[in-house]
Amino acid sequence: MDLVLAILAGLSLAIWLYLIAGRGGFWRADQRIDGDPGTLEDWPHVLAVVPARDEEAVIEPCLRSLLGQDYPGRFSIILVDDHSADGTRAIADALAATGDGRLTVIEAALLPSGWAGKLWALTQGVEHATAPGMQPAYFLFTDADIRHDRLSARRMVAMAETKGYDLVSGMVRLWRRGVWAALLIPAFIYFFQKLYPFARVNDPGRREAAAAGGAVLVRADAFAEAGGYGAIRNALIDDIALARCIKGRGGGRHRIFLGLTNCVESLRPYAGIRPVWDMVARTAFTELDHSVWRLAGTIVGMVLTYMVPPLLALGWWVHGSALAGLMGLAAWGLMTASFIPTLRHQGDRLAVAPLLPIAGVLYSFMTVHSAIRHWRGRGGLWKGRVHRPA
Repeated sequence: MDLVLAILAGLSLAIWLYLIAGRGGFWRADQRIDGDPGTLEDWPHVLAVVPARDEEAVIEPCLRSLLGQDYPGRFSIILVDDHSADGTRAIADALAATGDGRLTVIEAALLPSGWAGKLWALTQGVEHATAPGMQPAYFLFTDADIRHDRLSARRMVAMAETKGYDLVSGMVRLWRRGVWAALLIPAFIYFFQKLYPFARVNDPGRREAAAAGGAVLVRADAFAEAGGYGAIRNALIDDIALARCIKGRGGGRHRIFLGLTNCVESLRPYAGIRPVWDMVARTAFTELDHSVWRLAGTIVGMVLTYMVPPLLALGWWVHGSALAGLMGLAAWGLMTASFIPTLRHQGDRLAVAPLLPIAGVLYSFMTVHSAIRHWRGRGGLWKGRVHRPA
C-alpha cells in the first residue's frame, strides 16, 4: 500500500515539476496587454465588428465603450443584429441615430446550413466593410458583452504595428460575484494559460496558437489570406480556430499575440456556479475533439494533478506513509504557488490559491457534463441554437 501511494505521489509531484519548469512558464501570467500604448505616425483605420443576439442587458455599455475610444485614426463600428428577439436592435439603432456616423447597425441574413451563428454574423459585418471607403486595415472582433477602456483599440493597434503582429487578443477580465465565482473564474483563466501557454503562442517559432474571443484585433490582409471566417465556418471554439488559421497559414510570416488584460472586461455576470458551469460545458468536449479516449485521459490527468496531492497531504495521519505525504504536500505547495501570479493580476484574494484542487474537481465534472450534453444532442447550446459539428 505504501508503495502504491508513493508512486501516485511521485507521479503528481513529477507532473507539477514539469508544469512549473517545462510548460512555457504559463503560471507567471506575464504576457500582458496593458500600460501606455505609445504613439504612431499614422494610425490605421480600424473597424469593430460586434455580433449581437438577444443582448439588451449589455449592448449599450458595450457600444458606448467603443464609441468612446480615444483613437487618433479612423475608428468605425458595425453591429450585426443576429435576429434578436429582445430590445438589442432598438438600443443599437438609438445609439446610431444620436451618434456621429461611426456606428452602423445591420441585420444578419438567415443562417445558412454549415455555419455557426456567431461566425455567420461576423462574416456579415466583414462583407459590409467591402463597400467603397469602408475597407479597414484592421478588424476588431469583439463580443456584445465586452466593455473596453478608452485606450483599448489604441493599445492593441500599437502592439500590432510596432511589433508586427497580425493578431492581438486579450483574455478579458471576467465579471464575477460571490463565493463560487471567486473560486472558479481565476481558476478558469489559470487553466486557459496552462492549456495554451501564452509565451509559446506568442513565439513565431512554435506551432501553438490561441486567442481569447472577447476582443480580437486582426490585420485585414492576414485575415483574408487565412480564408476569413469561411475557413472555420462551423467552429464552436472560433477564437482558437482563427488564431490557428492566422498563424498556421502564414508560413511563419504571421505573428500573433495573446495576453492578459484588465483594461477590457466582460459584462456577462458570473454569479454562482451555474453560469461558469454552462460556459465550460458548452465547449470542453469540443476541445477534446469529441474523443472518449481524450476525455478519459483528461479525467485521469486531473485526478493525478489536482486531487491526489491534497488527499495524500491531508490524509497523512490515515495512510501513515511519510514519503507519500511529503511528496503530496510538495506537489500541493507547487500548485498553490503557481496560482498566485494569476490571482494577483486579477486582484483576487491569495487565500483562494490553496483551493485550486476544488476548482480542478469541479472543472472535471463540467468536462464530463460537456460530453453528456454532446451525446444527448445538446452540445454547444447558446442563444437557442445547438452546434452541429461538421
